[in-house]
Amino acid sequence: MPTHTSRPKTRAIVAGVTAVFTGLAAGQLVASFVAPEAAPAVAVGSRLIDLTPTPVKEWAVATLGTWDKPVLIGGVVIVTLAMGALIGLLSLRRPAWRWAGPASLTVIAAAAAAAAPAAGMFAVVPALATGVVGGGVLHWLLRGTPQRVDDDRAPHALPRRAFITGTAVASVSGAVALIAGQYRATTQQPPRAVTLPRPADPLAPLPSGPDVPGLAPWVTPNKDFYRVDTSLIVPSVDVGDWRLSIDGMVDTPFSLGWDQLLALPVFERDITLNCVSNEVGGPYIGGARWLGVRVSDLLAKAGVQPGADMVLSRSTDGYTASTPLQALTDDRDSMIAIGMNGQPLPPEHGFPARLLTPGLYGYVGATKWLTQLTVTTYAKDVAYWTQRGWAPRGPVKPSSRIDTPRGLANLQPGKVMVAGEAWAQNIGVAKVQVRVDGGGWQPTDIGPDGGIDYWRQWTYAWQATSGQHTLECRVIDDKGSNQSEVRAAPFPDGSSGLHSVVVTVG
Repeated sequence: MPTHTSRPKTRAIVAGVTAVFTGLAAGQLVASFVAPEAAPAVAVGSRLIDLTPTPVKEWAVATLGTWDKPVLIGGVVIVTLAMGALIGLLSLRRPAWRWAGPASLTVIAAAAAAAAPAAGMFAVVPALATGVVGGGVLHWLLRGTPQRVDDDRAPHALPRRAFITGTAVASVSGAVALIAGQYRATTQQPPRAVTLPRPADPLAPLPSGPDVPGLAPWVTPNKDFYRVDTSLIVPSVDVGDWRLSIDGMVDTPFSLGWDQLLALPVFERDITLNCVSNEVGGPYIGGARWLGVRVSDLLAKAGVQPGADMVLSRSTDGYTASTPLQALTDDRDSMIAIGMNGQPLPPEHGFPARLLTPGLYGYVGATKWLTQLTVTTYAKDVAYWTQRGWAPRGPVKPSSRIDTPRGLANLQPGKVMVAGEAWAQNIGVAKVQVRVDGGGWQPTDIGPDGGIDYWRQWTYAWQATSGQHTLECRVIDDKGSNQSEVRAAPFPDGSSGLHSVVVTVG
């Protein structure tokens, strides 16, 4: 009569998955005390981000948007749990796998955590916790489990009821540890309250824009401002410990703390920030009033040496960006931003300080959680995205979008308000045009002017007739160029740069 192995195999799979889950949860909890970014799933996910080919990253941002990070971490967890099931099965034939399996996961997580640019002395501790807890749970649940007999009551095997109880206890304990660790990691706030200084020459409030349902706010609320970065865990920075260093090709390198930064003259600017991965009509753009210190003042104090043409900015999490030196020293008022719409920077937008360079895409001029400015050259240093094939300089090109009506909308014949935004940063928007079904370009009504670095809203009263129609918009900048002319290369989605929507009327 053949020997059945279904029950031992099932028990091994359940034990392996339970052990790995409990180990990951223990690592998450320990990481919340020593280094949230060193949690095993986060550390491995961060390393995967660094190793992922650039086209895949671009696809993830374009397709998943702000869900790219949760999907990545979820994928890491699922693959790790699957590895736990495999380790459980291997443990049936070779009991040594009950420790060797979790140990191998520990090595992977520890290596990923230690490879992080900002890894501290305790970076590998969460990985060790994962291995010890996972190995202990797996060894206890599978102790004495038979390899080739279909008998849960075999000598020395854990009784069925005890196995189920042990699995439940381990799973519940893991869930509690995971929730507690996640709560601690995501709710830690800088322990020191921040009061922003007032600018010597505050800007007048921005006037109200057009009141059209469906049109995005002219000033983007902080809570709605887009977030695209490489950090899986938002860094928690204590302003009491924060310092900004200015070094490299300078006569007098120096660093300053938070109080020293706030003692410098601060100013306000209305600046639109957008991501280079933003597809035509995409959401990764927003306008805000920023408060900060001029970068040019800091560089002048340091004394830039001849031959320098780039500043390499560095984040607390190790991210780097290459910004043209000229963009930080000309009259565009690049800043070390400390405030956003009258409030301190939110943690997810770079608290306590970030670089902000008008006219450049974020990947070259808007480093969050800023900690270092190194004056250097493009020939000597390469930044994070430049290493991955992106252009070292990233000037924002004129563009526009239609917010309303939305694509595929069903409309009634008659007057329809078409509305959206246009931007030509560091140049200025001269006018916005709309056309219907490929006809002639028609002028629109442009909203208030917030300056050459701020986007503008526009509206167009369209007399809609029955049928299916294609609406397109384009911006003409103050130099007379339109967005399709200045786009030498296509947008990320392959289009020419003109935003269009298709609607049905009647």
